Amino acid sequence: MTDKELLYIEDVLGHEKFIREMCKDASQKVQNESIRSAINDCERRHAELFTRFYGLLSE
Repeated sequence: MTDKELLYIEDVLGHEKFIREMCKDASQKVQNESIRSAINDCERRHAELFTRFYGLLSE
């Protein structure tokens, strides 16, 4: 993997981490259970994406 590709993956990992943190923060502030559930689903999807992108580093 080239240095440029590694920088792209590092950037994506940072974005995924930020989105997950924003989802966690939002879910704590929302009182509506269905909205909270949707936010938690979004956080789980971004956690999976983070894991997939992180896995690219070991290839």
